[in-house]
Amino acid sequence: MTEVTDHPELPLAATGGCGDACGCGSAQYDEEAALMECGLDPALAGLLAEAGLDPVLVEDIAHMAIAEDLDGGVDVTSVATIPEEAVATGDFTAREAGVVAGLRVAEAVLSVVCEDEFEVERHVEDGDLVAPGQKLISVTTRTRDLLTGERSALNLLCRLSGIATATRAWADALDGTKAGTRVRDTRKTTPGLRALEKYAVRCGGGVNHRMSLSDAALVKDNHVVAAGGVAQAFEAVRERFPDVPIEVEVDTLHQLREVVDAGADLILLDNFTPGETEEAVALVNGRAILESSGRLTLENARAYAETGVDFLAVGALTHSSRILDIGLDLRAAGSEAVDA
Repeated sequence: MTEVTDHPELPLAATGGCGDACGCGSAQYDEEAALMECGLDPALAGLLAEAGLDPVLVEDIAHMAIAEDLDGGVDVTSVATIPEEAVATGDFTAREAGVVAGLRVAEAVLSVVCEDEFEVERHVEDGDLVAPGQKLISVTTRTRDLLTGERSALNLLCRLSGIATATRAWADALDGTKAGTRVRDTRKTTPGLRALEKYAVRCGGGVNHRMSLSDAALVKDNHVVAAGGVAQAFEAVRERFPDVPIEVEVDTLHQLREVVDAGADLILLDNFTPGETEEAVALVNGRAILESSGRLTLENARAYAETGVDFLAVGALTHSSRILDIGLDLRAAGSEAVDA
């Protein structure tokens, strides 16, 4: 695969990452082994790894997406209407303003369906703010292959860019708050796409919570009921898994006092009002990291942040963000793109 970039000075990966006390394992894989195992172009696999994504996982998702679309057959429309050796260039183009994420993922999808080498010209990078009509990447390859992979590539690219765009709106709303409050995600992700969706959150300026049930503990109301109390639940996890980060959800200031006294260092304030949150911050007085959850909207995000909490937990980033509208504009290979 030949790769060309208009902007070699652009960063290869968006900045960002997990928040304090996060136990996520987003980078906890053997990168060298993954690159050796991966069937993607080595340069593309390296870019995915630099972005904090497992290239083997991305390759698997790409194959799954294409297999689902072909369903054991062929792209009957493209095979019937396009000569086998025809070559074209497709410009992946933003139809609206937003933050782009998943460009290398889209490339991976195309690479598993393209039978011949293809050329990728990169115009922007993940995490960039793009305008309507702006070209993101241009891909030159066999026309049939390009159109066969078009929808699968766009499904992922539009989804991830929508998450990044929504996250950026929250990050902008929190910018400059006195405590440096950050927005972060939850485990409310699409099955099989968690690593990609959490990557999109990072591209949008957010940070990640835990990646799985095993890399960090989150003691919620049902655990409290089962354990006989919030302090008891915290102490049980600490005894059984002494090295695992523990976050404890509390519903009242009384519970908050209990878990602070028990030694919790990360506490989730569930459905507190801004006034109650301010009381909680004063009560804790820096002895634990505080995260707000529930009742949060873009309109009240700043009010919560100004109380001094460290994080706002927003499940909607991954479960309710609408896609960013991105399309593919086809043109003859070697011809200039027509401005949208």
